[in-house]
Amino acid sequence: MKCSICSKSIDTTFLGKILGTHVKDRNGKLHAVCFECQKKFSSKEEILKVIK
Repeated sequence: MKCSICSKSIDTTFLGKILGTHVKDRNGKLHAVCFECQKKFSSKEEILKVIK
């Protein structure tokens, strides 16, 4: 799975969960965000502004 902001590959745990988060936009589409981008952009609104 790739990050929607930086297009870097997101690592997963042994159970298949991503090391990051999912953010849902207003259309209901889920976007995966890596841990580094999550630290850079702290709020959901900031993340949604920079998603490609």
